[in-house]
Amino acid sequence: MTTNKSVLGWIDEMKQLVSPDKMVWIDGTKEQIEALRAEACSTGEMIKLNQEKLPDCYLHRTAVNDVARVEDRTFICSRREEDAGPTNHWKDPQEAYKMLYDIARGSYKGRTMYVIPYSMGPVGSKLSKIGVELTDSIYVVLNMCIMTRVGQKVWDTLGDSDEWVRGLHCKCQIDAEKRYICHFPEDNTIISVNSGYGGNVLLGKKCFALRIASFLGKNQGWMAEHMLILGIENPKGEIKYVAAAFPSACGKTNLAMLIPPEGYRKKGYKVWTVGDDIAWMRQGKDGRLYAINPENGFFGVAPGTNAHSNPNALASTKSGTIFTNVAHNLDDNTVWWEGLDKNPPKNAVDWTGEPWDGTTSDKKGAHPNSRFTAPAKNCPCVSPEFDKGEGVPISAIIFGGRRAQTTPLVYQSRDWNNGVFVGSIMASETTAAATGAVGVVRRDPMAMLPFCGYNMGDYFHHWIEMGEKLGGNAPKIFNVNWFRLDDQGHFIWPGFGDNLRVLEWIIKRCEDKVDANETAIGYVPKAEDINLEGLDFSVDTLKGILDVSKDQWTKEAEGIEEFYKKFGDKLPKELKEQLEILKSNLK
Repeated sequence: MTTNKSVLGWIDEMKQLVSPDKMVWIDGTKEQIEALRAEACSTGEMIKLNQEKLPDCYLHRTAVNDVARVEDRTFICSRREEDAGPTNHWKDPQEAYKMLYDIARGSYKGRTMYVIPYSMGPVGSKLSKIGVELTDSIYVVLNMCIMTRVGQKVWDTLGDSDEWVRGLHCKCQIDAEKRYICHFPEDNTIISVNSGYGGNVLLGKKCFALRIASFLGKNQGWMAEHMLILGIENPKGEIKYVAAAFPSACGKTNLAMLIPPEGYRKKGYKVWTVGDDIAWMRQGKDGRLYAINPENGFFGVAPGTNAHSNPNALASTKSGTIFTNVAHNLDDNTVWWEGLDKNPPKNAVDWTGEPWDGTTSDKKGAHPNSRFTAPAKNCPCVSPEFDKGEGVPISAIIFGGRRAQTTPLVYQSRDWNNGVFVGSIMASETTAAATGAVGVVRRDPMAMLPFCGYNMGDYFHHWIEMGEKLGGNAPKIFNVNWFRLDDQGHFIWPGFGDNLRVLEWIIKRCEDKVDANETAIGYVPKAEDINLEGLDFSVDTLKGILDVSKDQWTKEAEGIEEFYKKFGDKLPKELKEQLEILKSNLK
């Protein structure tokens, strides 16, 4: 498979540590994948679903104590604690290696070590990176074969280079008390023990694609961001691309796979999905910012995904998909989850493996964080640029959060540094879905708070440096808020496909085709410049959700000041200046 000395040396070292009974090199071929599926079904690790209705689809259940990412068990192990920063958990690398190796030692006895060579991004692209994950889980292998590009071509591209990310995953006993997901950014290494849940064990996902890659990006002059990438094609066939960051539960996947409203479709508007979760961006030869989606699939939340909310996501799951922790309908050997339709199965098994009657039970059939791992190529609106590896030029960067009041439907930053400020103060109010009080403002800069692999103060600096590098070619930066509420607590803006109306205004601003009103926080649309054609929505209502309340923003500025204190002298002076400008604008 490979003669790379650094790879072979590391694998040998890990093999001696974990003591597998045998080793399998993953080549990503159909034959090998089929054999692994059959083996997983024979042990009960996976369940083969109805092959007529869901070809090549399988169901998997994780342990009940292992159903989500564990942020309190996720560490950045940099040599200096200050390099991890105030928003990450830190461990000393030497102590962390010792602890992890003690937990992992001998844990593959009686098991197989699978060696997965994978490329984040199209194999051979200048914007891609290579990783090797060792795992004792077939579930991990099969998921990685969907989420990344796996196979011999990866070894061929790597050659004898030492620039690759090491990943060791050990299921161990799935002991929640000894569960750790540790990142060693200075060593290009990730180690995950005692978990079998996707977000903790598919080491190409958040671990590599954001935590390690953000550190690489800072050092190498590019950006790894928690952003969707989407192309908007107008009736003339011109396509403009935007990248957008939202915290969880803010409609990121729905926006990534947006279906234009009927009036727009009739005119010939189309939307193309390049990515639903992660963007790697670097400056191209022409000076503009280019983005690729480093992933090859979608790791989506199942509950709430249906033919109305996101038909493209649902279509993506119809073949070659692994479903995790959803309900199993025994009558036709298919899957079901809350929000899929109004017909829960009567004769089913819930996500914990217990018999379940969805027509009478008050328990949920699927876990609220149950997942589908689906190939991106299944998506009806996947971009023709998806596999090309050149990246797409980004015209606009959009930040967003969930705010009942304060933030208008859309506004544009005054310039790049003001845009970095807008991203750094991103916030969402807690909903009933989150534990604790409702309506509490949670700051999540650039939606990267849990995923930045180094000190967030330095991360803000890196954004400012990227702006200087891009100069006049920098994308314009915007903020959106689809979640303004009326006095009865109902959403005012219709959202979903109608968000294209806001995106259209954003593109027009990038092309200098529309004017805007300057406010204390930035540029807000003139209400008549947002197309409401075919929508039962008045211009006055629109004016209401474009309103910027000085009282609310004065309170907001206090919250920002408090949040910024976390970063101490690491906070860039440019952001301090932006906060002062905001405060003086509000007077």
